Amino acid sequence: MLDHGQAPPLTPEPSRPARPLLHSLIRRKPVERLVAEGGQGEGGSLRRSLTMWQLTMLSIGATLGTGIFVVLGEAAPLAGPAVTISFVIAGVTALLSALSYAELAGSIPVSGSSYSYSYATMGELVAWVCGWCLVLEYGVSVAAVAVGWGEYLNELLDGTLGFTIPEAISSPYGEGGYINLPALVVVLLAMVFLMGGAKESARVNSIMVGVKIVTLLLFIGIGFMGVKSGNYSNFAPMGQAGISAAAATLFFSYIGFDAASTAGEEAKNPKRDLPRAIMLSLAIVTLLYVLVAFVAVGAMPWQDFGGTEAALAQIMKDVTGQSFWGVVLAAGAVIAIASVVFAVLFGQTRILFAMSRDGLVPKVFAKVNKKTGAPRANVVIVSLFCGALAAFIPLGELANATSIGTLFAFALVNVAVVILRYTRPEMNRTFKVMLFPVTPALGFLACGYMMYSLPAATWIVFGGWMVVGLVFYFGYGIRRSRLATAEK
Repeated sequence: MLDHGQAPPLTPEPSRPARPLLHSLIRRKPVERLVAEGGQGEGGSLRRSLTMWQLTMLSIGATLGTGIFVVLGEAAPLAGPAVTISFVIAGVTALLSALSYAELAGSIPVSGSSYSYSYATMGELVAWVCGWCLVLEYGVSVAAVAVGWGEYLNELLDGTLGFTIPEAISSPYGEGGYINLPALVVVLLAMVFLMGGAKESARVNSIMVGVKIVTLLLFIGIGFMGVKSGNYSNFAPMGQAGISAAAATLFFSYIGFDAASTAGEEAKNPKRDLPRAIMLSLAIVTLLYVLVAFVAVGAMPWQDFGGTEAALAQIMKDVTGQSFWGVVLAAGAVIAIASVVFAVLFGQTRILFAMSRDGLVPKVFAKVNKKTGAPRANVVIVSLFCGALAAFIPLGELANATSIGTLFAFALVNVAVVILRYTRPEMNRTFKVMLFPVTPALGFLACGYMMYSLPAATWIVFGGWMVVGLVFYFGYGIRRSRLATAEK
């Protein structure tokens, strides 16, 4: 008998001499071992301290604000007033995958999110590809959101102190400047808070999420007074193609609803709370997104959205005729976007923690500080990497690259839930996907359609990212994998 939390001994699977490489690529990590290793790191363990409410706030914190404060200004010119429909399409696509996430999170309550689910169902190579996509999803989206943070910070500074940060140090190269210093600053601030551990991080996140929800409700109330029916005329000027293109871009706005699943080893009751947190957070976020987008395109002609990432603050000023409300909105956006950076950065560090524990990336990412229970070295490395991207890469390219990585990972989750349902039907599942297997199949197809709608340049970036990831895996991970060392 094994003590609770003790990892069962690895039983080497019989190798097949004729196909040693194939055997390495398809070796799977048993669900029981994934769960037993939960929380264990190098020199310490993660602590189970997060409640269902805190997990929900983590997912909302990682999601709410990104699209509505930043990417809406880019999506509205693509779809016109029909951008509200684009939000719904992106939300439904996210929901189909969220159902699969909820089932797997309740069955395999560990850090690593879809990376861990793929390792248990489809083997090591697919798990690596998924994990590499998650690095793109979480790590790069931190940078993308941080880029938009500086726009609202300037709006706030202009309304309160009468000056803005010079473009040379508030815009990346290629957009009129040399470095986006505010974006780098917000990532480094998030890094400082994350060093304190999961419980302390959750408290900070909950406060920021509360502020951003109040801010958006305030915008809905005031912005509605400026709605003009004429702004909804010619509702879909770009047709279905424009709606689909905007939806693919706006899917970036839903990145983060799965953040709760990255905290599976720090949840007090993961089997019960993870599925609830995922579904509740997605419902709240989608409702707010659609309401804000509807009011925004009604209060400002869609043609005026291009070129500004602080559109909501501008609408508040135009509707009231007072700069005060624009300042209030900008202040709320500064906190809201900072909370996205904070929560998504948290998720990225936990994914790399799981990959490091499996031996696929260097051990430094799995080192846990005994005093705080936080993977501090991991946090510092990831923050510096994301901060550098935020400082030098334009927002648009980051958003699209993040979307394609996310969609690919979500597609794999829909496949994983089907495989696990058929290979392990006896498992205790605290949540089950409705209309199985139709729902995960639709989720897979929806992700594929959204990926197809992204521009060719994004596919080229994604292909390059995958090549780099495969080179790293075959040059490093395949030999250092804990499953590989156990087979020797």
